[in-house]
Amino acid sequence: MNTRITDSLTYSHLWGTAELRAVFSEEGRLQGWLDVLAALARAQAAHGHIPADAAAAITAEATVSRLDLNRVAEGTRVTGHSTQGLILELRRVLSPAAAEYVYRDATVQDITDSWTALALRTVGGVCWRDLRRLEELLLALAERHRDTLICGRTHGQPGAPATFGWKVATWADEVRRHLDRLREGAPRWLTGQLGGGIGTLAAYGPAGLGIRASFCAELGLADPVISWLATRDRIAEFGGLLAMIAGTLARFGTEVYELQRPEIGELGEPRTSTVIGSITMHHKRNPEGSEHLATLARLVRVNAGVLMEGLVGEHERDGRTWKAEWPALPEVCLLTGQALELAVALAEGLEVHTDRMAANLATYLGATANPDDPGAAPEIVDLVVGRARRARADEPEQWP
Repeated sequence: MNTRITDSLTYSHLWGTAELRAVFSEEGRLQGWLDVLAALARAQAAHGHIPADAAAAITAEATVSRLDLNRVAEGTRVTGHSTQGLILELRRVLSPAAAEYVYRDATVQDITDSWTALALRTVGGVCWRDLRRLEELLLALAERHRDTLICGRTHGQPGAPATFGWKVATWADEVRRHLDRLREGAPRWLTGQLGGGIGTLAAYGPAGLGIRASFCAELGLADPVISWLATRDRIAEFGGLLAMIAGTLARFGTEVYELQRPEIGELGEPRTSTVIGSITMHHKRNPEGSEHLATLARLVRVNAGVLMEGLVGEHERDGRTWKAEWPALPEVCLLTGQALELAVALAEGLEVHTDRMAANLATYLGATANPDDPGAAPEIVDLVVGRARRARADEPEQWP
């Protein structure tokens, strides 16, 4: 039973994409944990910590389709341990000779934090792809309207002439900085976790550092050098960046929301023929898409704040920090993913009413000394577009 409206059959499409829901779904998360358990077994076997045939068996059977998820849930409830239900069920499908080596000398966070890093790799890749697509659309729009005059507004009032291309270039420039942040942060965020009980690798003896290096290599993650069981800045930073991205998208959406008011009428958001503006007021064309971007951003910021709280923990491990991430981090990722999809669609179908821009300019700025002089706005558009295109030519299409 779905008790949360964000997961409901009717409304879930508003709060996350199918692509990212697959990552954070019950099956997706458990399969991710199983993949980490299998990688751990292979790394341990490579250093003689467990038998090689046991690692091979664990790898072969660590598939969520082989497990009874009701038994996993019951085992978790009965034991009161976050991963014991999963471990018991995996051991059940293994031979006795292999079962005893599942989860050998590891702790919950070794598994869940390493999977979190893998999830961040997927989410970051989606953000990178969609931000680059949004940037591409905005750059083209800025070039197309490089010289299209519009009222520049401050404090909600017409102030001085600008160009619509210049306004769009401010959105594109902000998106470019988020791409820079994604690129720069990848080495910090995509980091494995293996330390055992308190993070010192004591259970592995002299082979500890080698096992950890092999484990991280199996997962395609960086070696952390030192355990981050109680050090949650990686998660907080990633969540903070997603909150900033969502905020940028909300700024874009809010501008479209405001400028499509009928009394201004300079922009319009795309709408299919089946969409209803208002049941009782048929003349209305409600700004559903641009409005929702602001709603999503608010929710991202709230959940990112929970991740920031995790920076303050006690001693070598504190469940109050990282367990709060379990509900908050998926929300941040799902909501931002939905905002990106919505923003791309908004940019793709954005209606630009240049006639209304000209009319408003004449009405409100016609008496100014230079009503047709946008200053250096067109040249600034050229600078922003040129810099972005050079950066795009030098960076990979995929992240990291």
